[in-house]
Amino acid sequence: MDLGGTVVLVTGASGHIGAGIARRFARAGAEVVAHHHKGEVSLDGALAVRADLSSPQECARLVREAAAWRGRLDAVVNCAGVQPVRDLAAMTADEWQAVLDTNLTSAFSCTQAAVEVMRGTGGSITHIASVEGSHPAHGHAHYSAAKAGMIMFARSAALEYGRFGVRVNTVSPGLVDRPGLADDWPEGVRRWQAAAPLGRLGTPEDVGDACVFLASPMAAWITGHDLVVDGGIGARPTW
Repeated sequence: MDLGGTVVLVTGASGHIGAGIARRFARAGAEVVAHHHKGEVSLDGALAVRADLSSPQECARLVREAAAWRGRLDAVVNCAGVQPVRDLAAMTADEWQAVLDTNLTSAFSCTQAAVEVMRGTGGSITHIASVEGSHPAHGHAHYSAAKAGMIMFARSAALEYGRFGVRVNTVSPGLVDRPGLADDWPEGVRRWQAAAPLGRLGTPEDVGDACVFLASPMAAWITGHDLVVDGGIGARPTW
């Protein structure tokens, strides 16, 4: 996959999955603008831009800086997000709102700003959703609701922005491995490995490859689609 000459903005690029996505785009030859807020970016050649995506003004500034860097913006991947665990009965309205703001509203604001740049040339916008957007987990009511909203938001944006040549899709990962996960949640990791037809957890690069594909000319007629990257777990019967 050759994305040489294209510019992509990856939000949440200091996180585990976001960093993997950014690396995959760089490997494909793209110029990467790596957004971060509290973490740090360590991708050679990338433009690192700090922004607080809870602010629509900061989202707009981030997009402007990304487009000004090389004089264009071809793709955006909205990966910024949080995944706290909180029982629904004990969840406060502030906790609910914080997850929706970070995971969903930031994608809304970045998408609006990106389309203002892309409407003359076209482009690709990909949101990182989750299999929890259709299969909720205990303690993740706010997270699952935000990811379900992200899938439908992408479809709505695809419907309205297609006339500008802007494609909008989602990638829904399953359980993605990270350092220490097997120690923190051994029972969950064992259950996933046993249930997944491919027998393993995902990697950030698995998610990144899906994003690179959706941003590439090979996906030129794909929009409003949710690409599930879960090792086949969705094919598993639940009865």
